[in-house]
Amino acid sequence: MPGSRQFALTTVFVGVIALLHATFTWPTRATIAFFVGGALIAFVAEALVIGIGWLEHHVGPKVAGVPLYVLFGWTGVIYVALRLAFFTVDGWSAVVLAAALATGYDLLVDHQGVEEGYWTYTDNLPGPRRRGVPWWNFLGWFVISGLTAAIAVSLL
Repeated sequence: MPGSRQFALTTVFVGVIALLHATFTWPTRATIAFFVGGALIAFVAEALVIGIGWLEHHVGPKVAGVPLYVLFGWTGVIYVALRLAFFTVDGWSAVVLAAALATGYDLLVDHQGVEEGYWTYTDNLPGPRRRGVPWWNFLGWFVISGLTAAIAVSLL
């Protein structure tokens, strides 16, 4: 996979830039809770679907099958989605909008990771797929993004 290192580094870069931005614009407590809490939520969700055999990642380094770069990607994307949501709404409405924006982003790009061979969906669940990506992935993005955004909103 020739581009996997660049992909992982770019994903980490997005997460680090988001963290730096939050460090300068949010209270410390909210920043730490959002990024640590969001990474933990993402880790548990990824480990769960990997553990039940629905997803396999092909880029490392990994812990319990979860690539570490993924944790930066989740939090970075959700942070950007939440900041965009705050332009139009606030409070719990921002949580819902941020979850929708982050899920929309995944809807546009997840299939590229599948096509590039960075991960494979190995489930055989019935239901719709979009370019090889199953429906439950998008539901997962919405739930995880909403939970992570809720951490920030509850502290801001």
